[in-house]
Amino acid sequence: MSLWGTLTGKKSSSTSSTSSSPSSSSSIPSQDNAPTTSFQSTPFDPTTAQDVTSFLGNTSLPDPSQLHPLAGLNQQTLDYLSLDESALSDLPGSRSALPSRGWSDDLQYGTGVTYLSALTLGGSYGMIEGLRRTPASAPPKIRLNSVLNSITRRGPFLGNSAGIIAMVYNGINSTIGYYRGKHDSANSVVAGALSGMLFKSTRGLRPMMISGGIVAGVAGVWTVIRKTLF
Repeated sequence: MSLWGTLTGKKSSSTSSTSSSPSSSSSIPSQDNAPTTSFQSTPFDPTTAQDVTSFLGNTSLPDPSQLHPLAGLNQQTLDYLSLDESALSDLPGSRSALPSRGWSDDLQYGTGVTYLSALTLGGSYGMIEGLRRTPASAPPKIRLNSVLNSITRRGPFLGNSAGIIAMVYNGINSTIGYYRGKHDSANSVVAGALSGMLFKSTRGLRPMMISGGIVAGVAGVWTVIRKTLF
């Protein structure tokens, strides 16, 4: 090796590069040592896939109908579910075209129909009275105010009075029918007279007799109409 080569180190670097090349080449694995096994994916078959019905149709799941609070109960043995609509009164005269299931049935329907009818009649009379009292030359607002005042004064008064009389009438009529054992026109007339007299009992004897006669006459007319038309 020359002096220049000793100073520059070219000889040694080339030597080191040549010495390191075998080691680097030895680190690369040979083709003979490569693995021989390979992975192959199987093709997807849609017919073998599970859908929603595969687990919803399973018998191990509970029946949704059994989650109802009345599930498993025999409705034929439940007494509170059977409605006793055919249990009419056994008294003679109660099974007409307007049948009755007892005093409570007569009290509810009779009082309600009487109150609404009297309220309608009183309101109609009040409207006519309000139109008559107001002059034709009055402004529309004044006429409307007069009509509304007359309706609210006549309608509720007549409706409340008739409703109270109807409640007392149905109570007395049912009591008389219970002790007599039948429903007939005599029960209605006597019940009407007593209920009318009781309604005006605080006004004196004369108003009592007049009120009793009016209510008894209305009850008698109702029994005739019921027998004739119904």
